[in-house]
Amino acid sequence: MKLKKLESCLQQVDTFETPKVLLEQYPTSPHIAACMLYTIHSTFNDIEGKLVADLGCGCGILSIGAAVLEAGFCIGFDIDNEALEIFRRNAEEFEISNLDFVQCDISSLELEAYSSKFDTVIMNPPFGTKRNQGIDMIFLKTALKLANNAVYSLHKTSTREHIQKKAHDWGVTMEVIAELRYDIPASFKFHKKKSVDIQVDFIRFSKL
Repeated sequence: MKLKKLESCLQQVDTFETPKVLLEQYPTSPHIAACMLYTIHSTFNDIEGKLVADLGCGCGILSIGAAVLEAGFCIGFDIDNEALEIFRRNAEEFEISNLDFVQCDISSLELEAYSSKFDTVIMNPPFGTKRNQGIDMIFLKTALKLANNAVYSLHKTSTREHIQKKAHDWGVTMEVIAELRYDIPASFKFHKKKSVDIQVDFIRFSKL
């Protein structure tokens, strides 16, 4: 599947109806999701036929994209039941059977049950606002526990040095695949601008 076709496909995925600020529920745009998945699939061959986990899956755009690219199976993990209900409806709309989801808190996931069970982990984790400081690293550490091969994730470019240090401490290699502009539309009352561009890194982590 070509990149443009994948992006067009993902434009049909419904997103949050009432996003929750505490969960940093900002949707992954079809463009960014398609670029991430297409790269993971075509450059690294880490989707087709693989067991894939999507942490903080929300309404399922990355999971559905992975399933469309013929992942062996994809499982989304999210804490929010309302988001997962949209995920379920999206999966039904796409008539996709090679995916499922688990409702759970990523920060208290029973890691032993899922340790090294997934070939690939994909995620757009919360960036970690003042209320959620450090949640991005909790997601990343969990993802690295679940993956037996590679983790693909988005992180604010401003945190790159911190993440590089953590990756070194954890004994994993880190490669910034691309620098992207993440357009966050005004979603909450406190947002003063129609949208804000945040510089983000698309990163691949792999175990040494």
